Amino acid sequence: MATLIQQIVNGLVLGALIGLIALGYTMVYGISQLINFAHGEVFMVGAFGAHFTARYLLPEGTNWYVGLPAMCAAAVTVSVAVAATMERLAYRPLRGAHKLAPLITALGVSILLQEVVRVFYPGATAPLAFPRAFADGHLTVGPIMVLWTGVLALVVAPLLAAALHVYVERSLLGRAMRATALDPDTARLMGINLDRVILATFVIGAILAGVGAVLYGIHYTQIDTAIGFQNGIFAFTAAVLGGIGNIRGAMLGAVCIGLVKSLAGQYAWGGAQYDYVWVFVLLILVLMFRPQGFLGRPEGERA
Repeated sequence: MATLIQQIVNGLVLGALIGLIALGYTMVYGISQLINFAHGEVFMVGAFGAHFTARYLLPEGTNWYVGLPAMCAAAVTVSVAVAATMERLAYRPLRGAHKLAPLITALGVSILLQEVVRVFYPGATAPLAFPRAFADGHLTVGPIMVLWTGVLALVVAPLLAAALHVYVERSLLGRAMRATALDPDTARLMGINLDRVILATFVIGAILAGVGAVLYGIHYTQIDTAIGFQNGIFAFTAAVLGGIGNIRGAMLGAVCIGLVKSLAGQYAWGGAQYDYVWVFVLLILVLMFRPQGFLGRPEGERA
């Protein structure tokens, strides 16, 4: 029983981290109908930005309450810079093109970012150790042990998702985002600058990805150039499971993936070697019986 609860807790932590990436996928698709497969690499470069700050800029022995905000600031800055450049140079010129063009471009940008980091970042060809000074200590409740970094992820991710939901529902920019998602042509006629709205969407998604990158690094204690693709696939799957374009659905889908991956690795046929398989079995089943996802609405209702 203790092992089961431990695996559930581990799955919730993973789901919380995946959810921060999934929010970027679901927002960009919901507003611009673009599947931004390079968003996982926005997460990845944020992790390397944080690693660079911790390794080369912060003095050795820096306290966590100084180092953690500095790493988050660096990760968010790098992620936002990459996402904004990506939107302006790669996606905006293709906005009126066939939908296949930006999709292929997204795959190309994803590979480009992986290779740039792999070639130019020192030691990136092998997994890099994240600073352990920010990952020590754990919370013990009976037989259950949770790293403090996991507790931090379980607190921060839902708070950021809730803040994003409130912001989209109540702010002026949030109303512009919802109007653009519903009918971009009418939104333009009403004076909404679609370029600014879409750019803001990329920036918000990048902020969440940057914070998620730091939480991921301090929890799992190592990063490499593949973490963007791997977690990006999980995050996109989470967005589809929850109902792509739905903020609460993205978090729900991420939690489901985290739980399935953790529990399947321990109890399902094939063990940890087949945990990816069970994640996508879940995706197939959901798409068969509820194609719009857990909280999504059918296309007919959106119209």
